[in-house]
Amino acid sequence: MMLGEWTGRQDPPMTTEELKILGADDYTMRTYFTPQRRVAGLYIGFWETQKRGDTVHSPLNCLPGSGWQPLSHRYQTIAVRDADDVPREIEVNRYVIQKGLDRLMVFYWYHSHDRVIASEYAGKFYLVADAIRMSRSDTGIVRVTTPINDSTASGEADAERTSVEFVQQIFPILRDYIPS
Repeated sequence: MMLGEWTGRQDPPMTTEELKILGADDYTMRTYFTPQRRVAGLYIGFWETQKRGDTVHSPLNCLPGSGWQPLSHRYQTIAVRDADDVPREIEVNRYVIQKGLDRLMVFYWYHSHDRVIASEYAGKFYLVADAIRMSRSDTGIVRVTTPINDSTASGEADAERTSVEFVQQIFPILRDYIPS
C-alpha cells in the first residue's frame, strides 16, 4: 500500500455481477495519494487462462458502458526500470475520457510474460503465440487513472505527469503480482 511517497487505499470491491462480466481470476483496485494531493487510481486484472467468454477485454468496452466517453487517444512511451532495476521503455495506451464535467487521464496496457503490450491486436497475437509456444494463456491488464483537475492544457499536462510518475513507481513491482 506504500509506493515511495504514494499511500494506497483499497477501493470498494466489485459487485458479483461486475465480477461475472469481468471474468478475471483476480484483481485489485486501489487509489493512491501523495502528500501534495496528487491522485492515481490503479486497477490490475489477471486471467490465469483465457477461453471463450473469459478473456481480458479492453477498457474501451467497459468505460463507455459506465458513461465515460473517449476524447482523445495516442500511445505514450514511458521510461521505467524493471524489477532488476534495468532501464527500459514501455508503450502504453493514453486516453482522455469524460463523463459529465469530470475528465480522466487513462493509461493502460496488457502485461504478460514480462511483455508490455498496448495494441489490442498485438495482445491477441501474443495470446495465440503463447498458447502454442508455452501452453499458457495467462495475462494481466494494468490501468492507471488520474483526474484532470482543470480544462486547460496545463491540467492535462499535470495529469499526464502524475500518471507517468505513478507508472514509474509501480512498474518494478508488477513482476511480483503478474507472473512472467
